[in-house]
Amino acid sequence: MHLESKTFEGVVDFEIDKPSQVREHHWGDYARGAKYALRKRFELSHGIEGVIQGSLPVGGLSSSAAVLIAYVMAFAKANDITLKPFEVVKIASEAEREYIGLNNGLLDQACIALGKKDGLLFLDCDSNDWRIIKRNADMPEFEIGIFFSGLTRSLVNSDYNLRVYECKTAAWNMLAYTDQPLKTFDKTFLRDIPKTTFEKTRIAMPQRFARRAEHFYSEYRRVRQGVTAWETGNLKLFGKLSFDSCESSIHNYECGSPELIAIYEIMRQLPGVYGGRFSGAGFKGACIALVDPAYKEEIQKVLTEKYLEQFPEYEKTFQVFWVKPDDGARFLDN
Repeated sequence: MHLESKTFEGVVDFEIDKPSQVREHHWGDYARGAKYALRKRFELSHGIEGVIQGSLPVGGLSSSAAVLIAYVMAFAKANDITLKPFEVVKIASEAEREYIGLNNGLLDQACIALGKKDGLLFLDCDSNDWRIIKRNADMPEFEIGIFFSGLTRSLVNSDYNLRVYECKTAAWNMLAYTDQPLKTFDKTFLRDIPKTTFEKTRIAMPQRFARRAEHFYSEYRRVRQGVTAWETGNLKLFGKLSFDSCESSIHNYECGSPELIAIYEIMRQLPGVYGGRFSGAGFKGACIALVDPAYKEEIQKVLTEKYLEQFPEYEKTFQVFWVKPDDGARFLDN
């Protein structure tokens, strides 16, 4: 394998048919992680020469999942391995959990590999069932604003993994308080515990863990409400649910930096913003918003001015991007 990057320094060289060594804490770890996960299932004998480049900021926009999906698909194609889209999702997720060390689920990878231009991905991370919900013909036009704070981050070095453990601890508290058998930590999930159990036990557990559980149960409800809003073309309700999700992220899940919270509070007041929230886990990175295209210029102008008034140190790195939904990861013809 020989890889170069337009974004990061150095080159990456390794043998495709040899076991992956320990992480080097370098951008090449993601390529090695993809090889690691693929070699658990297939024999790899053909490497590639490649150049990697992105058009969006690194950090906060599922960039690690996107690059892993790209590597998995490229390495598989070079070795004549045919993968279904959900197989790509699972292999890329496994690479991030087992090799990179981030205890994430399937959401980022699924959006990237399964997403469709005019549909909403509905994913059940327990059964792995998924479907694309067609966009309602009566839904107003929208674009997606990406407001990059200028502050990059790696989830592995954030409190992301800690939040996962806190949710599991909240679940253990509930099971213990109601005299139910405990499972091993890796098999303990809030979604296996009814909300009625949470309501009975929340006052007894430390508030830190109760807030994490509250975020989960309220998010679970918002997902169901969001599906209904999308199906009926109610973009205002869909946007409001996104704002509510961010509020819970700030106060219950306690993620988000001062920079991201400032962007969120500014964009919430702007005409033409249907809704928005932190992108991904919300540790530094970016905010995203659903926006009426007629208001794009005014939103960009006002948000940039107000944000840089608070954080002038990001004048050279703060960026605004406008994007539209598109189909998921695929090979492009020259």
